[in-house]
Amino acid sequence: MKYVLGLDLGTSSLKAVLYDVNLKEIISYNKEYPVYFPENGWSEQDPVDWTNALDEVISELKDFLKDDIENLCGIGLTGQMHGLVMLDEKNEVIRPAILWSDQRTEKECIEIEDSFGKENLISITANPALTGFTLPKILWVKNNERENFDRCRHILLPKDYIRFYLTKDYATDVSDASGMQLLNVEKRQWSNEIVEFFGIDKSLLPKVYESICVTGYTKENIFGHKVPVIAGAGDNAAAGIGTCTINDGDSFTTVGTSGVVFTQSDSFKTDPNGRLHSFCAAVPNTWHLMGVTQAAGFSIQWMRENFFKDLDDNSVFDYIESNISNIKIGSDRLIFLPYLMGERTPILDPNARGVFFGLSGSHSRENIARSVYEGVAFSLRNSYDLIKDLGIDINTMRITGGGASSNILCQMICDNYNHPIEKIKETNGTTLGVAILTLVSLGFYEDIQSAVKILEKNDIVFNPNVKNYEKYNDYYEIYNNLYLNLKDEFRSLQNIEN
Repeated sequence: MKYVLGLDLGTSSLKAVLYDVNLKEIISYNKEYPVYFPENGWSEQDPVDWTNALDEVISELKDFLKDDIENLCGIGLTGQMHGLVMLDEKNEVIRPAILWSDQRTEKECIEIEDSFGKENLISITANPALTGFTLPKILWVKNNERENFDRCRHILLPKDYIRFYLTKDYATDVSDASGMQLLNVEKRQWSNEIVEFFGIDKSLLPKVYESICVTGYTKENIFGHKVPVIAGAGDNAAAGIGTCTINDGDSFTTVGTSGVVFTQSDSFKTDPNGRLHSFCAAVPNTWHLMGVTQAAGFSIQWMRENFFKDLDDNSVFDYIESNISNIKIGSDRLIFLPYLMGERTPILDPNARGVFFGLSGSHSRENIARSVYEGVAFSLRNSYDLIKDLGIDINTMRITGGGASSNILCQMICDNYNHPIEKIKETNGTTLGVAILTLVSLGFYEDIQSAVKILEKNDIVFNPNVKNYEKYNDYYEIYNNLYLNLKDEFRSLQNIEN
């Protein structure tokens, strides 16, 4: 039997899943590593932590397969997007990687749009300048750590540093490159205009491939034979493949640390206001539209750690959900804004912060819990509504990610979309996605459409409750108005010197 390995370099851990050629999961590994917060709003990781985690996976995988390791025939890569990894002339990491969630680059985003022009930027990169993207991070290093910028000889995204560690190749894929703000997204190639305008040597950038292409081969000392490594995809594009979101209008919602609403498109489309991301998709020569909530599952985890720390980890969510199911929609007039890490869609504001609105002495921690769940559902509804407003017909809507384990949250999201949602059985959608891409690349399947036909069907379908939808609407309107009323105060709060 032949095998492929899917590697997902997440924000909190490296997930590795071994599949056979029939896409059956054989064994999985999860290796955690820390995130560092050196200043308020900053988030970084040490790439050495990533490679140490990978070394552990490789060692355990070789012990598991033993002589069968020679049947490992391909590796697919996915992971967190937008992060900045800088290498010097000796290929050594210059500074800690700046992550997608880092908010330090507000000034650089203003600089980019003021100098290059917001409309011009969107016309090329399909997105406005955002603090999470890679170009603002590069300019921040240039503006604040000039010595590090001058030492830089290679710029890589997080998953592509793992690729370099395995193969010594500098390469990326079109989906992940779309979030760097350096790619002409419609043409699927680096933008010479942007690179030259911002003084970035194009030789610093990796070669760009379609997701199903082989970019190189592992060093022989790793597995004893050369294993092809495919370009792979950013985490959401990989999840698109793993959740069978491959046809025009197919969509999915992910509730992980962040939250995503993703729609596949056969044609290139953009939101002229830049509130939705338009990226190249992992299906060759297609694109996807995507709305992002910075703190979806993170808000729920934060709530659990701060309000329910007295409860056992194994039973805490059972307790929370059994109690909030008895609380009416609107959580007794308590609304939560889940802006714990700033926010992307639709407000694009790194200064936004979390808010409990309507809090009174009669509210319990269970009210707080329900309001957090509802706030996350409202934030995802923002993205869903924007996609619909662009005139896109959403066909199927699936849901995945750690938050999808909560049937209560799934139903809340379903009611807010007023659209049926299919819950995916497969919990490792990202690694499954790159496993599919790998098998197609190596010729085991004719195309992606052929590969996904063998996947199991979904196990639960949520149908919207129209009465609930109508009840949520009143609170949703207030939810949206709250940001408009607090926007200036968020900025004022951020400007106060500690």
